[in-house]
Amino acid sequence: MASATKQSRQDHRVAAVRAFNRFYPLQVGLLSPGYLHSPFSITEARVIYEIATRSSAEVAGLRRDLGLDPGYLSRMLNRIEEEGLIARERSSADRRRQLVRLTAKGRRTYAGLDRRSSAEIGGVLSPHSDEQQARLIEAMGSIRRILGEPLDQRRPEIREIRPGDHGWVLERHAHLYEDDLGWPPQFEALVARIVADYLTEHDPKRERGWIGELDGERAGAVYCVRKSDDVAQLRLLFVEDWARGLGVGRKLVDRCIRFARSKGYERMVLWTNSSLDSARRIYDAAGFIQTSEAAN
Repeated sequence: MASATKQSRQDHRVAAVRAFNRFYPLQVGLLSPGYLHSPFSITEARVIYEIATRSSAEVAGLRRDLGLDPGYLSRMLNRIEEEGLIARERSSADRRRQLVRLTAKGRRTYAGLDRRSSAEIGGVLSPHSDEQQARLIEAMGSIRRILGEPLDQRRPEIREIRPGDHGWVLERHAHLYEDDLGWPPQFEALVARIVADYLTEHDPKRERGWIGELDGERAGAVYCVRKSDDVAQLRLLFVEDWARGLGVGRKLVDRCIRFARSKGYERMVLWTNSSLDSARRIYDAAGFIQTSEAAN
């Protein structure tokens, strides 16, 4: 019975992915004869994009990164070259390596495709509310991450916390600290009280919260709250496991410190746990000094 249930779940998930794959291309015009009403196929347009955005486009690298058959890529490059969009040459360092670059005409063609692509996607997004757009972008970020896209090319962005983010902070704290460290349910209650106090009592002029994102996907958070007129407190810093080592935590702490200074606080304090090694390294790098220690 258990095996049958697992297979049923898998069948439903496969069907859901296939349904999405049928739906999404229709929304962004991927089924039209030419990509963005151009004479290029989707694959050709992607190859042009890769050449345009690489400092040195090596043919073998294009073939590897895009998973293209050597003969198929060669024929494609021949056609694009006949259009006057690219030039090919041998590497001066290794004559076995073939390099490809865009010509002036190729750069103009790429710029046109890039503008049309932005306009097309803007048209897909514009009918939807800001909240719906944010959810869509976050879902897309999750898809990219779960399916294995490298994260080291995604740049951390820090934004102010918005309605709906506070519940997410509570949920992620509960999951992360129970799953990673085995902390008891009382910790979730503590986080809930901190978030509730912030929502009901905080001074918007001297207290603030921030979310760290990677390409629109929420990856961490931090709060700066008033402890006294002269002392600010950094609270509830966390970074998702999958986003650690990418600078999210460092940028969150830096934003928190800069805000506290701009509001006239003379000191900033925080509480942490000896088991949170990555957070302690961030605090040390930011200049925090341990002043007291207490047993759990």
